Amino acid sequence: MIEFHQVSKVFDSGENKVAALKNINLTVEKGDIFGVIGFSGAGKSTLIRTVNLLEYPTSGDVIVEGKNLANMSEKEIREAKKNIGMIFQHFNLLNSKTVFDNVAMPLILSKNKKKDIEARVHEILRFVGLEDKAKNYPDQLSGGQKQRVGIARALATNPSILLCDEATSALDPQTTKSILDLLKRINEEYKITILIITHEMEVIKQICNRVAVMENGQIIETGSVFDIFAHPKTDTTRNFVKSVVRDEVPKSVYKILKENANNSRIFKIEFFGTDSGQPIVSNTAKTYNVEINVLFGNITELQEIPFGNLIVELGGDHHEIERALRFIINQDIEVREVFEDGSQHRVDFERLVGNALHG
Repeated sequence: MIEFHQVSKVFDSGENKVAALKNINLTVEKGDIFGVIGFSGAGKSTLIRTVNLLEYPTSGDVIVEGKNLANMSEKEIREAKKNIGMIFQHFNLLNSKTVFDNVAMPLILSKNKKKDIEARVHEILRFVGLEDKAKNYPDQLSGGQKQRVGIARALATNPSILLCDEATSALDPQTTKSILDLLKRINEEYKITILIITHEMEVIKQICNRVAVMENGQIIETGSVFDIFAHPKTDTTRNFVKSVVRDEVPKSVYKILKENANNSRIFKIEFFGTDSGQPIVSNTAKTYNVEINVLFGNITELQEIPFGNLIVELGGDHHEIERALRFIINQDIEVREVFEDGSQHRVDFERLVGNALHG
């Protein structure tokens, strides 16, 4: 559907050259709600703007539905862009025009018949829940309503692709949720592929099925949303995940544990899918002579799959703790030891088995 092949973009202001994109390779499949996340300056806005040629790549190819827009004539580009709708962060509405006229603008520019324009605009306004606001002006609307107008305008020409440039960052959390729910409906009911860029991991969590993480103009990690949340590979991705899935023990807790001097160790137990319903902690405490103190825990849902973690303190004899860890890991549950500096290291089951054989 959308393919980026070795795409680079360099902004040249004379003395200074800024490489906004560096050899991007990425594929968005038909039907995806694909998220691109990164901090400010990562290059994500530049990336999304190359899809509809608001920015021309310096090198490489952006292939949209099998075609490279950069190789087309102006007339062909205009026709191709009808299949690409775009939603902006700050709405980009014409304040001097009514809601109806704002939504009708792409159809008017495409020289559709007046009767067809009226039917399509009313249909889309009804879909986004603003049919009663057709005669209002943007200044009479809330932020969420303005964004719904922007979405309706983007859908007016029946696009197959919808680009969302930080579409919810100017909205409050409740309104953000309603807009994301609307985007999900658009994807499901109209079968429109959505490419959304954001700096909010909560947005990725709520509606995306795949995600790419950008840093310094490069893609540093990509995969399904579940895999990225469950197994982040880079520090940047881990920091984004932590903004949604908290898994840190406050330093004050470490201080108290250290003062108790009970030779305990701290572990993070990660749960996926059906593992979330298992009474692992109680079963471990019943079976082994260890003290288990739950310090922190949460559970969330990613793509309708439960995902969560527990931070626990295990106290007792060193060998008994290792026996308990073997028992937990043997349930196909991942365990990481957590250290005072915040670092985490995966507990190696083979090492534990080896220790048991030799000890």
